[in-house]
Amino acid sequence: MIKRLTSALVLMVKKYLPNPYILCSLLTLFVFLAGIIVTHKTPYEMTTFWGNGFFNLLKFTMQMILVLFTGHALANAPVVVKILKKLASVPKTRVQAVMFTCVIAYICSYLNWGFGLIAGVLIAKEIAVQHRGKGIHFPLIVAAAYSGNIARGPSTSIPLVIATKGHFLEDSIGIIPVSDSLYSSWNIIITITLMIAIPLLFKAMMPSVEDSVEVDLELFGKEENITAKKSSEMTPAERIENSSVLTWLIGILGLVYIGNYFVTKGFNLDLNIVIMIFMTLGILGHHTPINYVKAANEAIKVCGGIALQFPFYAGIMGMMKDSGLAIVMSEFFISIATQRTFPLFTFLSAGIVNIFIPSGGGQWAIQGPIMIPAAKALNVDIAKTAMALAWGDSWTNQIQPFWALPILAIAGLDVKDIMGYCAMVLILAGAILGGGFLLL
Repeated sequence: MIKRLTSALVLMVKKYLPNPYILCSLLTLFVFLAGIIVTHKTPYEMTTFWGNGFFNLLKFTMQMILVLFTGHALANAPVVVKILKKLASVPKTRVQAVMFTCVIAYICSYLNWGFGLIAGVLIAKEIAVQHRGKGIHFPLIVAAAYSGNIARGPSTSIPLVIATKGHFLEDSIGIIPVSDSLYSSWNIIITITLMIAIPLLFKAMMPSVEDSVEVDLELFGKEENITAKKSSEMTPAERIENSSVLTWLIGILGLVYIGNYFVTKGFNLDLNIVIMIFMTLGILGHHTPINYVKAANEAIKVCGGIALQFPFYAGIMGMMKDSGLAIVMSEFFISIATQRTFPLFTFLSAGIVNIFIPSGGGQWAIQGPIMIPAAKALNVDIAKTAMALAWGDSWTNQIQPFWALPILAIAGLDVKDIMGYCAMVLILAGAILGGGFLLL
């Protein structure tokens, strides 16, 4: 039954799901019209909201581009290639390969979602290449890498915000430690259940060997065999470009900064430190400055989707926030909720809003001031309400191409290649998360 449902979803997605840029354009027009119809804003006002929001994600866009290209460049460093090859040799069968990818991607995403996005697909790609000929369906193993993005761990913005002194709702809810949210017993149960259930789902979704589409090695190019010049044959400029001394001097600067960061701040990963880690290790891993430049020039080629689409999603966020559409959605769920069902409806509302505002911090800024007073009025646990928003934000990421762009760029696939499988993850995770918020 699972295979039949998966096949139906895969066929439907391939037939009807457009290119991610087309999808974000359609979402832009949908929100534009919804603002006019639902919140009675004028076309001029909606245009203003869109334009005002269009550039609000520029910093985040650059961070994501840097995460992608530094991770890509690091993955091509000789030492990292060796590590990836060893990890890829751990699974011995095609079933083990897909399930192993799920677990690794989930754990890495739990530690840090930015790191998990890159690490998961790099493992998936290497496993697919190394196990070519064993019937590993490449779109499925890439979807397995993306499934880890659903994990909510120490880098999840909402529980971190409410645990930080000075957050904008402190006067209303105070400081809520992560022991009450991320590390509560009920949240740990949900986290572990997903980590077990998702790999089993991918095992059940695996197509037969005959129906599998294996990785196309031509997608990733061929290794260049360039004979290095002797030092005596190099110009002074070429000697500097190929100097490992320069590499180590820059690398040491990065290592000292990273070490000091962890000493002073603990294991509190954010995008900036992930970028610094990727870049420092990449510079050291490529041995010479010119080798890293070449790797970075190749890596930046896969960042086009992010640069093009993220401003449009920022515009959508601007319209959702300034028109009041996000508030309308949230208030609808509040109106039909009871004390028992409120966490469930908070989770569902966050999942819907996430399709238009794929940012946990952005959602919290919009939905937090609405959901928290309602939770207090219904005497619902505030920490559980916050985590319901956090999980809702990650849940519909499985059908929102926004976060899949880095993975797809590295894998050389289109969104419609993996989205059918991701939709199955959405269904399974929705049942587990919904049941958890209703019963635990």
